[in-house]
Amino acid sequence: MNVRATQSPVHLYKADQEWTAHVRRTRQKLAEACGQCMNRTVRVQTIDGHTYEGVVVGSDRTYLHIMTGDSRFFGPYASNAILTLVLFELLVITLLI
Repeated sequence: MNVRATQSPVHLYKADQEWTAHVRRTRQKLAEACGQCMNRTVRVQTIDGHTYEGVVVGSDRTYLHIMTGDSRFFGPYASNAILTLVLFELLVITLLI
């Protein structure tokens, strides 16, 4: 007999509804801002303090895709590499002129 099949699942974490609503609003705001930056050079800082610069080549409700050309992350032969960042981990997006 499978014991797991007869037991109720135990929640290890359940997000607070107010926090969830706030994250959805913030994600929507970020998606709109990223959409306005298509094909433009930006500097992005994450909540963990990492900073990236590149051209926005795509975004959706979850991710921001920037072309960095940064060999630190992709090796010396990876010019124009695409970096995917999760929207809710972004702290600052700065449009570079």
